[in-house]
Amino acid sequence: MLDAAFRGSKRYWSILAVWMALIVIGGITFTRQMTEGLTITGMSQDVSWGIYIAQFTFLVGVAASAVMVVLPYYLHDYKVFGKLVILGEGLAISAVLMCPLFILVDLGQPQRFTNVLLHPTLNSMMFWDSLALMGYLLLNLVIGATTFDAERRGGPPPRWVKPLILLSIPVAVSIHTVTAFLYSGLEARPFWMTAILAPRFLASAFASGPSLLILLSLLLRRMKKFDVGTEAIQKLALIVAYAMVINIFFTGVEFFTALYSDMPHHVHAFEYMFKGLEGYNALVPWMWTSMSIALVCAVLLIIPRFRANEKFLAILCVGVITAIWIEKGMGIVVTGFVPSPLGKVVAYAPTWSEVAITLGVYGIGLLVLTMLYKIITSVRARQDVTQEEVT
Repeated sequence: MLDAAFRGSKRYWSILAVWMALIVIGGITFTRQMTEGLTITGMSQDVSWGIYIAQFTFLVGVAASAVMVVLPYYLHDYKVFGKLVILGEGLAISAVLMCPLFILVDLGQPQRFTNVLLHPTLNSMMFWDSLALMGYLLLNLVIGATTFDAERRGGPPPRWVKPLILLSIPVAVSIHTVTAFLYSGLEARPFWMTAILAPRFLASAFASGPSLLILLSLLLRRMKKFDVGTEAIQKLALIVAYAMVINIFFTGVEFFTALYSDMPHHVHAFEYMFKGLEGYNALVPWMWTSMSIALVCAVLLIIPRFRANEKFLAILCVGVITAIWIEKGMGIVVTGFVPSPLGKVVAYAPTWSEVAITLGVYGIGLLVLTMLYKIITSVRARQDVTQEEVT
């Protein structure tokens, strides 16, 4: 089964070559960061989290979103999601694999990451976040491999895997909840101190993750003739529509709370994002772009006529991912540091070194995802041929 990942067409190897090139460039740049330190990044003492942690936050949501196909299929016996489940598991594995990598590259001394596990502090959110992520990765690896192998052999999965599947559902929710607690537990950062940060993270995750899964499904149908079914895609699109509306509602609630209360430490953060603060307005065009795209996509996704058109749906999914990537990544992460607890405004912009390392980590995730999907589509193709021969 695994040998399928090492056999393929020229197009397949060309795709792998692109991911390997990103990994090599990122690895070389990371070596420079290890030598010179975080001074090659745009981060500073005032803005100590940047594009690395932004990607970590976004990808935790992508990983958690697999629950949106796992839950209906395994808990409610919704067979329409049959082919989507294994794609969701593969996406979750690659996404959750990239999460600790982004934490590693963000650390000044990555070797100290082991201290989180070797010398745990039980009241540290970082410890629980790391534990939840590693547990979720292990669950997806075991569940994905076991269920897919059982399906390949044409039999039901072993009974012992069912409790693991049920366990993966609350763990999927917990990995993004604990990530939100990691932010909102920092009392010196009022922008993050909100009780609905975790629900906001989950709502955005259940919009962006399924959107990415829809795009991958449409791509596989076009390139590999692997069709998950129109009904499955449309049901997933409906989930994206509802999640996007809820995400916008939660964002609106945050706006009202901050602006109506007129508390300076809350208002300044929103001014920095959408108006600019003390002459610093780097995020303003990004945030207005994110908000505009989010509103347009939410409205069009609610209308069945637009949602049913798969070409238009693909564009809307790209829009949803873009809007949430901007808002949830750079918007939420950077704005939490501006202004600082002392009222200082410090601009942040990622350097080319940060971008190269970021692309390198994405290269690792995309390499794993491509190889996993190659195995899945190859095994499925063999099953289809066998069934045709039998009939």
